[in-house]
Amino acid sequence: MRERHPLTPRQRKVMSDIENCRTGEFGFHAEVCGECGHTEISYNSCHNRHCPKCQGIAKRRWVNARIGQLLPIPYYHVVFTLPNMIFPLCHYNQAIIYDLLITCAAETLKAFGKDPKWLGAEIGFYGILHTWGQTLCTHLHIHFVVTGGGLNEHGEWVGPKCGGKFLFPVCALSKVFRGKFVGGLKKAYYDGELTVPDERAELTEPEGFEKWLNSLAARRWVVYAKAPFAGPEEVVRYIGRYTHRVAIGSHRIISVENGQVTFSYKDYKDKGHRKEMTLTADEFIRRFLLHVLPSGFHRIRHYGILANGRAAKNTEMIREMLRSEDDTGDGTPAPEPGDEFTNIRPVCGNGKMICVLIVHPYYRISRTHLLPPHLTGGEAYEDTS
Repeated sequence: MRERHPLTPRQRKVMSDIENCRTGEFGFHAEVCGECGHTEISYNSCHNRHCPKCQGIAKRRWVNARIGQLLPIPYYHVVFTLPNMIFPLCHYNQAIIYDLLITCAAETLKAFGKDPKWLGAEIGFYGILHTWGQTLCTHLHIHFVVTGGGLNEHGEWVGPKCGGKFLFPVCALSKVFRGKFVGGLKKAYYDGELTVPDERAELTEPEGFEKWLNSLAARRWVVYAKAPFAGPEEVVRYIGRYTHRVAIGSHRIISVENGQVTFSYKDYKDKGHRKEMTLTADEFIRRFLLHVLPSGFHRIRHYGILANGRAAKNTEMIREMLRSEDDTGDGTPAPEPGDEFTNIRPVCGNGKMICVLIVHPYYRISRTHLLPPHLTGGEAYEDTS
């Protein structure tokens, strides 16, 4: 694959990290059961965000933080999708297109929240960018979890209108989002920020680009909104399912043999029925690498009253407001954050495994936790590193 196809340095690094994850290439670590002293040695992970093996702990930490911010209110799931006509341009302008999608969708939600016709308040939401579809082809869309209500200019809580059946009308959302995105793309073009691929040479001339842009604007722009989540548990299940996901997980790969990869997928054009697809190994890898994010790009972002640096203060203030009012949710308390070490299996069945030593590549050593006194002859283990 590396010899037959041109790859970016970042794509090469992703391939190398995934291939060497938990093989010893990145060192190893030692864990000791805090109850019985059983010791296990394991290879270190690559920690690359595109690696399907390495997202578990990061996902649990992020989900636990979101659980701590859940309010006794309805939450809505809104998805913004780009027309496939833009995909060829996207492959040469990932950072610009991805950022435009996230920013324009977020600005659309903010504008509808501020509009007194729909709410008249500052809402809170977080977005999760996905660039793939079930068959690993490009499918640019962003999932938002949106609060059912917000804070008005007087700092008062305002709940959703229309009986809470929906937050904002999707047709209106689609039109505003389309206008913002097309306007942003046009500005990027005339500012000289877009790279035009050779196969679309007609777009190098302003006349050709304007014609293409008008055709893009005439396409169907899909915004999808679900009814409110049934309760906090459903919100948690949702964010646990969608965050830190990579283009394809190992559980979907059925076989790898004779230079071909067979995997399962849901065919949403056929009522979501599960089917199988077989690709050559090169084509499978090519599709997977389409979804390597630009370096430093943040695909999960927080906005409004749930923005980073504001969420903790705002959620506590809103909880105080709602305590004396009727619960606008379903009456179910928010789930407690889980333990990020729940996947560890001690031999004795009582203790938890404690990571006491990490050996990094080139044998750089670090110690992480102290051993309990009962495992060290009654004295606490002292870190002398």
